[in-house]
Amino acid sequence: MVRVHNFNVSSDGYGAGDGQSLERPFGHADPAALFSWTGATASWPTRTEPGGSRGLDDYLVRDFHRNIGAEIMGRNKFGPQRGPWADHGWKGWWGEEPPFHTPVFVMTHHERPSFSLSDTTFHFVNGSPAAVLELALEAADGKDVRLGGGANTIRQFLDADLIDTLHVAVAPVELGRGSRLWNSPDDLLDWYHRDIVPSPTAGVVHHLFWRR
Repeated sequence: MVRVHNFNVSSDGYGAGDGQSLERPFGHADPAALFSWTGATASWPTRTEPGGSRGLDDYLVRDFHRNIGAEIMGRNKFGPQRGPWADHGWKGWWGEEPPFHTPVFVMTHHERPSFSLSDTTFHFVNGSPAAVLELALEAADGKDVRLGGGANTIRQFLDADLIDTLHVAVAPVELGRGSRLWNSPDDLLDWYHRDIVPSPTAGVVHHLFWRR
């Protein structure tokens, strides 16, 4: 199964803003406006104080790693660089302990050698969504593949009809420009069933899609 899970967009469908840089990974978007619901849960991995919300939001945070054997992401999610790699010093946004704990396949036109940090190995592959998915499914060894984003990468897999389920959290903020997942969530209804569930504690609305 190929899953999109805990992917966050603005109310006008953008997963990130314009002007991504090392200092601003989400461009002109404020990541707190998109992701604050996750950090407020009891199960958020970097929580340093007791407490936090339970219920649906917490379940979705915990479900992020359930039965995941590999991840696929786009080059823009891995880092702010564009074009050929100037060097191989950049290892991602996540430090020495990336949160994936599986093989990660980074889609890019500019390949580089694989490397490992803790229990995560990053592979850099140039191929179609179907070809990259074949590699990820083999690495997942019977488990699910999580499609991590960004929006342009998810859109490529949607257009190729390769996604089984999606969870998209829609935040009550407009971005106006950037990397867009959809014009409207209704765009997917010819291919997916959908449930819409407002967060019980945060301002986001969860859109849960599964293949017809």
